[in-house]
Amino acid sequence: MDVTVVGSGPNGLAAAVVCARAGLSVQVLEAQSTLGGGARTMADPEFPGVRHDICSAVHPLALASPFFAAFDLPARGVDLVSPAVSYGNPLPGRPAAIAYRDFDHTCEELSDGRGWRRLLGPLVEHPDAVVGFLLGDKRSLPFGLTTVARLGLRMLWQGTPAWNASLPAGDARALFTGVAAHTISTMPSMTSAGAGMLLATLAHTVGWPVPAGGSQAIVDALLADLRAHGASVQTDTEVTTPPPGVVLYDTAPTALLDIYGDQLPNRYQNSLRRYTFGAGVTKVDFVLSDEIPWADPRLATAPTLHLGGDRAQMARAEAAVAAGRHAAEPMVLAALPHLTDPGRVDAAGRRPLWTYAHVPAGSPRDQTDAVRAVFERFAPGFADVVVAARCTPAARMADHNANYVGGDIGVGANNAWRALAGPTPRANPWATPIPGAYLCSAATPPGAGVHGMAGYYAARTVLRREFGIRELPELAP
Repeated sequence: MDVTVVGSGPNGLAAAVVCARAGLSVQVLEAQSTLGGGARTMADPEFPGVRHDICSAVHPLALASPFFAAFDLPARGVDLVSPAVSYGNPLPGRPAAIAYRDFDHTCEELSDGRGWRRLLGPLVEHPDAVVGFLLGDKRSLPFGLTTVARLGLRMLWQGTPAWNASLPAGDARALFTGVAAHTISTMPSMTSAGAGMLLATLAHTVGWPVPAGGSQAIVDALLADLRAHGASVQTDTEVTTPPPGVVLYDTAPTALLDIYGDQLPNRYQNSLRRYTFGAGVTKVDFVLSDEIPWADPRLATAPTLHLGGDRAQMARAEAAVAAGRHAAEPMVLAALPHLTDPGRVDAAGRRPLWTYAHVPAGSPRDQTDAVRAVFERFAPGFADVVVAARCTPAARMADHNANYVGGDIGVGANNAWRALAGPTPRANPWATPIPGAYLCSAATPPGAGVHGMAGYYAARTVLRREFGIRELPELAP
């Protein structure tokens, strides 16, 4: 076996696809009984006609990612449906702030449409440069330098305490804060601003698509290509000792401590022991009998929602979580995939509601009531359409994905330094000091998200260093 990939998340599978298409013999080893890591879909235990996305549910990066663009998911039968509404942010006592895929429509509805246009207009006009920089390897000169300079300026606008100056009105402030909160970090910060710029730009370009049939459709396409190129895939296989040959780890960096032990150089061991994970999420899956009775009926067409109130409320909630406290009204991200994929509604009319509540790292607390209360705040009568609720506290998120230590879905990488340098300071962040061992998880650049780029960059390193292959294989079907 030429290459072993440990972990079957999107990055691990992306690395495996690149290596298999380069003509190498490849095996993928997965500790769980199902494949896909952060992109799996499973049936509700009580209502099997309702299928829940186990981790991610909405995938703007699956359309924007250079890896997935070359892999061409639509040509492989993956139906990525981008709705007219990318995301909505309900607000207390006033109309919601809504990001339509149509940029002009968004600006027209916002009370601070001019501020939104000034903030995002130059980026929406050149999305490839934004994606190329923020999902790039940060080790080569980016193209679109003018756009990158504008991006950097706007990150300063929204990543520093002066963040209100560039968005004078509350609805535009809330709309950006909600999308920036995907990083689960204190705000304002350069990290949250960068993520917000990328995701908001995609909202007005490729959109925020939901895969028909669930996130598993993306994984299944990767697996089909792997098998077509001779790779083997094994589930229920926990790696506790180093596999032979070259190994790519789609794992938290700290997993190497258990696998290699004293084989690791002392300095690297110490670096990994100092590795820190961030705040967590608690997952609450709801089964609904009907549509949510939003106070603002325009939200009825929004498959993705950021529920945290206005900018000040969201910033307070995220600051509390970062300080190790549960927020009185937590930041909640939610998705209603059936709005673009009617096949997610069962014969009795039941449909899934996916939610993440931001909580302190390792929180064991059941957040079902807290999340329900957040929805009731913006949709009185929400409880009346809830048929069932399933909670996975942050402390148990690692049960179904070992990378999510303490509920940290960013695998410790949600800060600007690690997006550049990787988990430990190295010239090549996908390499380790262990001969033949590489990292390809979200802990390596460009960070979290279902984009496959960390796996792509790690595989590129492996092909060049270990096998002398400098020309990367074609990825198209």
